[in-house]
Amino acid sequence: MPDMTQSTTNGDRPALHGRMRSDTSPNTSGTGRPHVVVIGAGFAGLDVAKELTGTECDVTLVDRNNYHKFQPLLYEVAMAGLEPDDIAHNVRHIFQDSENVTFRLGTVSGIDADAQLVQVRGSDPIPYDYLVMAAGAVSNDFGIPGVKEHGFPLKNVPDAVNLRNHVLRQFERYDRNPGGAEMGALNFVIVGGGPTGVEMAGALVELFDTLNEDFQAFDTRKVGRCILLEMQEDLLPPYRSSLQKYTRNVLERRGVEVQTGAVVDRVSERDVMLKDGTRIPTQTLIWAAGVQASPVANYVQSEQARDGRLVVNDDLSVADHPNVFAVGDMAAMRVENGDGFHPQLAQVAMQSGRHAAKQILNRIRERETGRFSYTDLGQMATIGRNAAVAELPGGIAFKGFFAWVLWVFIHIAKIVGFRNRLSAFVNWGYNYFTYSRSARLILDIVPIDDDIPLEVEEVDQKIREQLKEVSA
Repeated sequence: MPDMTQSTTNGDRPALHGRMRSDTSPNTSGTGRPHVVVIGAGFAGLDVAKELTGTECDVTLVDRNNYHKFQPLLYEVAMAGLEPDDIAHNVRHIFQDSENVTFRLGTVSGIDADAQLVQVRGSDPIPYDYLVMAAGAVSNDFGIPGVKEHGFPLKNVPDAVNLRNHVLRQFERYDRNPGGAEMGALNFVIVGGGPTGVEMAGALVELFDTLNEDFQAFDTRKVGRCILLEMQEDLLPPYRSSLQKYTRNVLERRGVEVQTGAVVDRVSERDVMLKDGTRIPTQTLIWAAGVQASPVANYVQSEQARDGRLVVNDDLSVADHPNVFAVGDMAAMRVENGDGFHPQLAQVAMQSGRHAAKQILNRIRERETGRFSYTDLGQMATIGRNAAVAELPGGIAFKGFFAWVLWVFIHIAKIVGFRNRLSAFVNWGYNYFTYSRSARLILDIVPIDDDIPLEVEEVDQKIREQLKEVSA
């Protein structure tokens, strides 16, 4: 490990990258203390800020939303199992007792690594001494025609609410005119047989059961189809074979049409075409096939992996930018004694966030930085009511009801905020004992595109202008 300590000049303040910082330098927090800017309030960014709370640096956490979302449960919001505020928590509230952590609501529009400035739309640039890239990931359409235009991603709370609105509206449209419904109107196609796709499919067929009590004119369980497509030969590719088979059997028993070895060729507003020529009529494509790093990664000129992640050094600093760190879904972290990178999982994000924070403190305290080492805590996926699969370290694997109970309590425990945990627990309990889903509300919302750095207010203004044009 090379020596990455820094010399001390100007009293007890460290010099950064070979140049001195005075107390009047624009790249400080204004307090004479090192200033750390964290982009993104997801799992990784939140853990960076928490680790730095109460230390000798000042922290500014920047995010385009004023809340932290518990991303593993977005599908529950999309399938009317939970409300958005069950899985989201106000960031300012999380750090309201932290004297050295502040929050800035804004969309990052650029990074000047030479001047050490983060550019934010609608406000002055934010100077930094250390920068942590933790903006997470966005959906990856792999260049398949039509996916971006017609698919429903599931990366943000607006995505989940938008999908819920669409699914409920499809049944309402069918109810108004069953005989005139277009072919495939109630065909719901999910692409991606990983945990997100599996969990979404299981929740969707349970929603069919709930909606059957709402619509008297037809049986939602018969007219609604859930089609799960996976390009590999098995669902849940990282899991062992016995759990893959169990997952498929449970989904198929519950009415999910599972197709493996199915490769999507193109998508239109009315259908999905597979490479083998199969056409699936649908107006609902739920894209859970993969992710790529946030476009924010492009603001730093450095080596990137194929999925856009920034390739980092052993201590998670970005190559050629020793005071810039990348963590979570934005970082391509090499596996120790192996090929490839660590997967984009919540546990990797949290552990990498804490590690990066400790390395920043090492720099400030003139100590050597250390290599990131990931501790595998296992993986879990729920298939629906009373069914889940789990793999724990040491080769321990189990499935069924016990795995499902464990999954429920682990996820509730990880939700940020006591009120959120209590609300999610109550809602899940209600859903479980009543066989119903209470959040069946159609709430219009405009999802914000991760590739377009617009503030919510700007999007609202554009929509108002378009509505005026239509009215005219």
